[in-house]
Parts: sequence; structure tokens; C-alpha cells
Amino acid sequence: MTKLFLSLHVLAAIVAVGPVTVAASMFPATLRRGLGDSGDGDALTTLRTLHRICRVYAGIGIAVPLFGFATASSLGVLGDAWLIVSILLTAAAAGVLALLILPAQDRALTVAGTTGSTPSTPSRLAMLTGIFNLLWATVTVLMIIRPGSTTGV
Repeated sequence: MTKLFLSLHVLAAIVAVGPVTVAASMFPATLRRGLGDSGDGDALTTLRTLHRICRVYAGIGIAVPLFGFATASSLGVLGDAWLIVSILLTAAAAGVLALLILPAQDRALTVAGTTGSTPSTPSRLAMLTGIFNLLWATVTVLMIIRPGSTTGV
């Protein structure tokens, strides 16, 4: 059962977190490049698509910690420090996405859709996305090296 849970956990991470990471990273650059006086007419459509990808896959991403808890429980490592740190970092990444990135994307789309001008948030949004990506990269490294784990290599 552990192998099944681990496989589902890894697949969920790839399928759910990967698209959010890419779409969220593309959003600020598209926002900067595509809107304004010399902007691309399709930029607003692209931004809406990127935002939808972030929202939908963020919802699907709930499966990642669920399968992660099932895997950790079957391995008997729920109390290990590396896992607790990973859980905290995952919660932080989810918070950054749900409380900062998605609302900022919403605001940017509202401003861009009503005025046709470039919103003033691309740099801040790029920073938040970088923090989100760094948190996930750290979790990934912790999942691989599992410092102090008796099940690690």
C-alpha cells in the first residue's frame, strides 16, 4: 500500500503543482509584456487562462498533502522532523498561493479588463511566485534527502 500511496503522492505533485508553478510564473511576465499601449491584444485572454490554470490546479493540489499523509502514515514517519518541516513549508506555499498570488492575479485581471492599462503589480506578483516556487523546491529536496530519516539512504 505504501508504494501505491507514494506513487499517487508523486503523481499528484507533478500533475497539480507543476502547472500552477509554470502558469503562476508566466503570469507576471505576460502581464508586463502584454498590456498597455503597445500590448498584445490576446494578452488578456492569456492572463485569464493562466489564472484559471492556477485556480483549478490549486484545487487539485489538495491531493498532494492527502496522499503525502497517507504515505507518511504507512511509512511510520509522521513525527520525523523532515516531514514536519515539509508540512509547514507546504502549508506556507498553499497560503502564499491562496492568500497572495490568486487574489493579486484577480486584482490585476480586474484592472487590466476595465481600463486596458497595465496594473502596478507585476513585480510584486513575480516575487510572490518566486517565493511559492522556492517553498515547493525546498519541500521537494526534503522529500528526497529526508535528513535524519531512518528510511533514507
